[in-house]
Amino acid sequence: MIELKNLSKSFMTSDGPVDALRHVNLTVQDGDIYGIIGMSGAGKSTLVRCINMLERPSEGSVIMDGRDLGTLSKDEVRSMRQKVTMIFQGFNLLMQKNCLQNVCLPLKWAKVPRKEAEERAIELLKTVELPDKANSYPAQLSGGQQQRVAIARALATDPKVLLCDEATSALDPKTTHQILELIREINQKTGITVIVITHQMSVVQEICNRVAILENGTVVEEGEVSAVFSNPKAEATRNLVYPEMAQAYQNIGRGTQTVRVIFNGAEAARTPLLAQMAMDEHIAASILAASTRSVGDKAYGYMNLEIPGGPDELARAVKYLSRMDNVTVQVDVEYPAKGGDVQ
Repeated sequence: MIELKNLSKSFMTSDGPVDALRHVNLTVQDGDIYGIIGMSGAGKSTLVRCINMLERPSEGSVIMDGRDLGTLSKDEVRSMRQKVTMIFQGFNLLMQKNCLQNVCLPLKWAKVPRKEAEERAIELLKTVELPDKANSYPAQLSGGQQQRVAIARALATDPKVLLCDEATSALDPKTTHQILELIREINQKTGITVIVITHQMSVVQEICNRVAILENGTVVEEGEVSAVFSNPKAEATRNLVYPEMAQAYQNIGRGTQTVRVIFNGAEAARTPLLAQMAMDEHIAASILAASTRSVGDKAYGYMNLEIPGGPDELARAVKYLSRMDNVTVQVDVEYPAKGGDVQ
């Protein structure tokens, strides 16, 4: 288990100190595929570098299996990094060495005998489905193949934690999907804990079970991916999950009777709610914006609706829509006398 307790990191610049991380508290359980997402400058890369002590926190602790990593000596930190390995956006392979030699590097540094290291590297190249590329050089490989070699290298020392820092950002969508599937398979077969740093919500929704949203160095929302996607509470989360929704609400006039209907299950997302409500309640809602997406075998999404009439029609619409399973209804525009969220 990895615990981040009151973690802060500041850097001194010519303009004074900059707070990259501020009082971050997170818990990553063994075997999680944990996503950390935010826009550029949110502090994601600084956070992952603090987890493996490439950056020492200015305040707070990184605790792994009960040990405070900030108290380790340099030799102990080097030993720890054999169990907390990392893959990067740029692959970071040595171009003058072939794939087998690249995968063997961590084993060489760990003083593993050459024959044993090569046998281990060959098995790992099989794991990442590149057994025929042992003697190829990185320049002869595609981007996806290079990342597979980087994953094999990261697994060489049989780590307990794999850190992925924007590991698919340089890849096309098809290759990204293949790499994410590979990471998921490795997680399922080995139980390795994976922390995914990304600015792409699609990456989180594809393989992560939990997610934390960073904004300006602070965690603004955290939880199970399904819960965060179905009912994003923080503005930063809504902007990441449903950017179309955020834009739509900027264009709504004050006083408009507007509700947000959030679907958090495939059956709910496919139910013809509006047509049924028009027939049952004689309320013809207008769709202002809508978006749906899949997470695993479930569909998630939202509709922004304008409800005609007055407060009575709004209350009836909210009551009707809220009766459906796996649906959350929120009132986003307040009336002078009453308003707020209706769950």
